[in-house]
Amino acid sequence: MTAAPSIATAVVMLSCIVTAAVALNVTTLPFDEGFCHLFGDDNLVRSPDGRSARLILNRYSGSGFISNDLYDHGFFSASIKLPSDYTAGVVVAFYTSNGDIFEKTHDELDFEFLGNTRGREWRIQTNVYGNGSTSRGREERYLLPFDPTVEAHRYSILWTSDFIIFYIDDTPIREVVRSDAMGGDYPSKPMSVYATIWDGSTWATGNGKYKVNYKYAPFVSDFSDLVLRGCRVDPIQQPDSARRCAEANEDLLTADFAVMTPKKRAAMRRFRERYMTYAFCYDTNRYPLTFPDCDVIPSEQSRFFEWGETKYPRERRRSRRQIRKPPRAGDPKREADV
Repeated sequence: MTAAPSIATAVVMLSCIVTAAVALNVTTLPFDEGFCHLFGDDNLVRSPDGRSARLILNRYSGSGFISNDLYDHGFFSASIKLPSDYTAGVVVAFYTSNGDIFEKTHDELDFEFLGNTRGREWRIQTNVYGNGSTSRGREERYLLPFDPTVEAHRYSILWTSDFIIFYIDDTPIREVVRSDAMGGDYPSKPMSVYATIWDGSTWATGNGKYKVNYKYAPFVSDFSDLVLRGCRVDPIQQPDSARRCAEANEDLLTADFAVMTPKKRAAMRRFRERYMTYAFCYDTNRYPLTFPDCDVIPSEQSRFFEWGETKYPRERRRSRRQIRKPPRAGDPKREADV
């Protein structure tokens, strides 16, 4: 579950000045039109044109921002460039949550970017929490077909009343369809949108074996092409908001990013076959009773160990300048979490 300092959510109704974005058919907005400072003092730096923001982690603090409004479903997106070099223990997150309002029954949808030791790739995790299901995060973890530290790539969360889709650029990587089997675990209450960078030394890399090394600080992550498309709501007047948002949610369900064409499904299947490294549905060690909403496919299940990790991890990228020789026994890089 994504960690961030708790803060009372400001609900401010603002009109959005938008410009066209590439790839998916969405529109972007200036930072101050949709977001405000969450924590980190000077570790959040707005760009001179006001359309992007930089989040910094140093030995004094992480940083983060939050949407000005809560949303009753929506499409939320950002182009993100991640820190490079040694990033063990560093966690960058782009997510939705209502934990500040519903402390024990909160909902949450996460992109968590988990740093690593030098020479190892960033790992990306998606989580789905509903109604306080903190012990049932429905986690999946992936590697990437590109280096996310070289240039920004778009990460998007589509949350509707019927399904959830996680996108990387214009490729869907995960779809969660609402079902009776999920019960209250499907996120259903209005949520804010967050972006944070913070010290996850206790768990993020090698289950806490490799911690943040501030010799490599500051760790910098850039957020641009910000998108907030959904129905803004008043958390106190939710019944009225739900009625008012019905039409907006219908528009959301018919948008191009909500339509899973055969081409999109094929792209999602290829991505998951090549890059998914952990699947909660196949983690019988942590979850002895398979989740009722899991679609267990025997041929796919055979690719995973009982603790949910893939049996066939992809080889990490190597620099052309990197010496191609096997690591010596005891070399910490050999032991690093992949």
